Amino acid sequence: MTERATPIWDDLRAKRRFMPVYLEAVSVDGLRGFDDLRVPIDYPVSVIAGGNGSGKTTLLLAAACAFNPGDGSRRFTPSVLFPSYRPKNGEFSDDDREVNLSFEYAIDGLRATRAWRKQGGPTRRFRRRGGEPLPEHDVYLRTLRNLADPSEARVVARMTRSAQSHGRLPFDATQIAWAERMLPFRYSSVVDLTSASTHLLVAAQSDGAAYSELHMAAGERAILRLAQEIAHRRRALVLIDEIEAGLHPFVQRVLMLQLQQLALTNDVQVIVTTHSPVILDAVPPEARIILDRGESGRVLQHPPYHDIVQDALYGRASESLNILCEDVIAESIINGIFDVLQPRLGLRPGSYRVGRDTGAGEFPGHARAFRKFGQVRNFAFILDGDQRSDETAALIRRAADADVPVAFLPGDGAPEEWVWTVLRDRVPDAAAAFGVDAANLATQIQRRNALYDAASDTPARIAKAKLESLAEDFARPVSDVCRIIARIEAERAGSEIGPVVSELERSVRERRGAVRR
Repeated sequence: MTERATPIWDDLRAKRRFMPVYLEAVSVDGLRGFDDLRVPIDYPVSVIAGGNGSGKTTLLLAAACAFNPGDGSRRFTPSVLFPSYRPKNGEFSDDDREVNLSFEYAIDGLRATRAWRKQGGPTRRFRRRGGEPLPEHDVYLRTLRNLADPSEARVVARMTRSAQSHGRLPFDATQIAWAERMLPFRYSSVVDLTSASTHLLVAAQSDGAAYSELHMAAGERAILRLAQEIAHRRRALVLIDEIEAGLHPFVQRVLMLQLQQLALTNDVQVIVTTHSPVILDAVPPEARIILDRGESGRVLQHPPYHDIVQDALYGRASESLNILCEDVIAESIINGIFDVLQPRLGLRPGSYRVGRDTGAGEFPGHARAFRKFGQVRNFAFILDGDQRSDETAALIRRAADADVPVAFLPGDGAPEEWVWTVLRDRVPDAAAAFGVDAANLATQIQRRNALYDAASDTPARIAKAKLESLAEDFARPVSDVCRIIARIEAERAGSEIGPVVSELERSVRERRGAVRR
């Protein structure tokens, strides 16, 4: 699936800047726990994810208010989508506070902003802020209620007892083909019978079977409805709540591929909400909008999760030890340690996984989320040496509410600084590991020290520049250089990396014992 999706991801990344209308960001303030939160939308098919009550649907509905359809079709306004319960008599009512919804657009290459505001007081209604009208653009909104509503089934059932004639809207070839890519059926026809505001789909399969949607599974009904309503849309914003409802994981993947293809060919922007990790996996990291509700009740946005974090929060944690670190250099050092631990402990492939691309300041939040979803004891937290402090470790453990493993990479700066120091101090060992002449390696290191040490930059950037330059001479990526250095040091008694090695070995043994129990 990833192989099929990756070319589309690249094409859509390039396509975004040329889309005639693009909703670039939505800001929500004062509504259902949103406190002046700006959410960028960086990819044409975006997925809003998070736990129950994290604000996914609120953000989706807010996006529906960004445009004026302009063609007489249904207009979505905040007053309709976010009504307030405020009876004239009675003790219960919704909070009366100011609410602001604002939007950022790119329209034919130009930037624009628009906003809605609801103020307290006698009116208590949403009003457009500023003199400019909303941009005109087609908006399609599909909520979970649209997909499966028992009251709708009762209305449709009354159609069957009605003597009046019904209109007929046959599916065309494009709509049927769109549905057949996801469903295990071959249709000879699909017809939408209409009566006033009620619609009833009737399908006929190639083998002769015919049935109305009263007898369709929820997934088939959802796909046929989506095929009918969006297969031909162009220049539109398509919003779908809980897109995975009633759909098998395979169909979820294919549907997301279809939506991305639609965005690519028809200038359609898509935003969906989900609880499904399959849906998240179907889009690139920058397309994942991860919401959470903090302990104060405020809605927060997390950066896109790395795979092990995402898996843990969606119940896909494996029996392996999950190790969270900061970046690719830290990951390389940890992998170098496991090059030594793997044979020592007899580890099988997949006994550990390393996740990265997360700032040190986000570790307590991750630990809190892992605790919430019952996964925190599957994790070890490894921070860079420049984060070393008892307070940092205690903060993570408090957030986890458990004595989880917390360790720090060697050195008191960035990992690149430690790696360069080892290279300088262990030239014979490093030369043997890289298969180069020791005297030549020492000369190369000295030359780079003389060249870069006078540079007006941070020690971390200077060390990174030295490593990148040396790695080019070795014809290796920097990550390989760091991994090899870590392996050398992990094998050496008394090395500064020893405490991390010991912590990871202890964590693996404890995890292995927990799995066996």
